[in-house]
Amino acid sequence: MAVESFNQDPITDLVPRQSSRRSHTIFVALQKEIVLGVLAPERTLTELDLAQRFGCSQGTVREALMQLNEEGLVKRQPNRGTRVAPCPVDDARALLSLRSQVECSHLDRVIARADSALTADLRALLDAMRNAARDCDEYALSVRDRAFHTRLFEAADLPLVSPILTRCLIHAHRFKILNSQPNRALEETAERHRPIIEALEARDLDQLRELLAHHIATIVDFGPDLTGDVARSKS
Repeated sequence: MAVESFNQDPITDLVPRQSSRRSHTIFVALQKEIVLGVLAPERTLTELDLAQRFGCSQGTVREALMQLNEEGLVKRQPNRGTRVAPCPVDDARALLSLRSQVECSHLDRVIARADSALTADLRALLDAMRNAARDCDEYALSVRDRAFHTRLFEAADLPLVSPILTRCLIHAHRFKILNSQPNRALEETAERHRPIIEALEARDLDQLRELLAHHIATIVDFGPDLTGDVARSKS
C-alpha cells in the first residue's frame, strides 16, 4: 500500500494547529477530503486504515481524528468507531445565520481598529484566493477565504468569540461546496472579497455590513440566499 508523504504543504501552515506537526498534517488532509466531499457524510473511518494510508501510528491518527471531532467534521462514538459527520441543511442554515450575526454585528469595532497592516493582509489573501481560483484548487481557495474572514474579525478584538466564527466558517464552506457544482465559479468567489476591502478602506460601515451580509448568505453574488427557503428546499 502506498504511503502518503508528510512533506509540508503551505496550506497546512494556514490552518490553526492544535497538535503535533505530523497529526496536524493528517488532520488537514482529512479536513480537505471532508470539506470537498471526497469523504462523504456517514463514511466510516478506521484508525488502522488511516495509519496504513499515512504510514504512521494509530495514536497519531487518533490525534487528528480528535481534532476533526472538535470541529464537528467527524463523529467519534465509543465502541462504534468514527464516521464523517452529516451536513444537514437546518444545521447549515443556523450556522450561516450565526456567522452573519457574529461578523456583521461588530463591524464598527473592526473599522475603528482597521489599519494599513489589516488591509495589506486582506489584499494578500485576496491575491492568494485568485491564484487558487486560477489553479481550480477549491480547497486552497476555501482555506484562504476562511483566513480572510478570520483576519478581518481579529480587528474587532473579541478573542472569546473568534472560535465560534472559526467553527461557523468551516461548516459554511463545507455546506456551500457540497451543495454546488464541482469547481463552482471560483474566480467570482475570490473577486467578491474585493469590494469588502474597498468598503473597509473607505470606512463605510453601512456598505461594509451590507456587502458582508450578502457575501455570507450566498455562494456567489448571483447565487441563491442559502439562509432562506431555497436552502430548505435542498433538504
